[in-house]
Amino acid sequence: MRIAQVAPLYESVPPRGYGGAERVVSYLTEELVRQGHEVTLFASSGSVTSARLVAPYGMALRRGEHRNLAACSTLLLEAVFERAAGFDLLHFHNSVLHFPLARRQRVPFLTTLPGRLEEQPDLVPLYRKFDDVPLISVSEAQRVPLPWLRWVGTVYNGIPADLYTFRGRPGGYLAFLGRAEKGLRRAVAIAERAGLPLKVAVQVRDEEHFESAIRPLLRPHVELLGEIGDAGKAELLGGALALLFPIHWRESFGLAMIEALACGTPVVAFRGGAVPEVIADGETGFLCDTVEEAVAAVARISEISRRECRRVFEERFTAERMAREYLALYRVFVESAASAARAAVLPA
Repeated sequence: MRIAQVAPLYESVPPRGYGGAERVVSYLTEELVRQGHEVTLFASSGSVTSARLVAPYGMALRRGEHRNLAACSTLLLEAVFERAAGFDLLHFHNSVLHFPLARRQRVPFLTTLPGRLEEQPDLVPLYRKFDDVPLISVSEAQRVPLPWLRWVGTVYNGIPADLYTFRGRPGGYLAFLGRAEKGLRRAVAIAERAGLPLKVAVQVRDEEHFESAIRPLLRPHVELLGEIGDAGKAELLGGALALLFPIHWRESFGLAMIEALACGTPVVAFRGGAVPEVIADGETGFLCDTVEEAVAAVARISEISRRECRRVFEERFTAERMAREYLALYRVFVESAASAARAAVLPA
């Protein structure tokens, strides 16, 4: 199958540091190529892929200065649609900007919405206008704010099975991975009350962000690692007693959780959004509603089998499984388009 994967422009594919959506696009693209499909990746320059890369604009938005999102996105979409006839299917991962163009051309297309959806005043009229656009969710919880959209499937994110190795014997610390606003303050409090050190791999956007959002949370028991890549994640997560994921909003998925499970590391998480779809309470971690409950969960973390965490990852959250489920959706839309085209040429 000839497939176009259209990535967000904020980070390269894969990202150098933080960047969940771009990371998943990379895993999906590489797995589709490995399975023998002809894939073109539309992404920012600096991206690395075994697919054909089309990078119509310069470096990723996050890496450049004074980059104009409208200009970059316009060039990206022009590159996609001037080549659209050469594909069997277009798969977008970059929000909503392609909607007007995509539904005015004949190549079947799908859109994965990677982040949280909210009933924002500007977004609801937009989605009402484009309620015929086929969408894929990354969790059932992601659909909750806007259930009336044209959801055609849910595909959980996945990572390569061999990206992280199982660690049966952890160290004596807790881990936090992600943006500070995803619960770092709570993680610091949980670790402090549990009497355990906390290792923090967190995105630092700039000096002002560090001073306002991160420095006030640093304590003697907190070790700040900054942003880390896959090797650093394997070391951090594999050696942790547990990953703390005390999210306070409706999380659409939470890639850090399956990265922890891949290492065999259980997760202590707040019960928000998609978290209960990823973590089975009492089996691969504990679901909590308060800091006090999370502290109690950390005390019970030895009850969770690290081998079971890895088994669940291999069963539910690999890139191979993700690609297989996407391909099933691709085939439905490609075959439907082909049937419609045949019907259009039949005599009345």
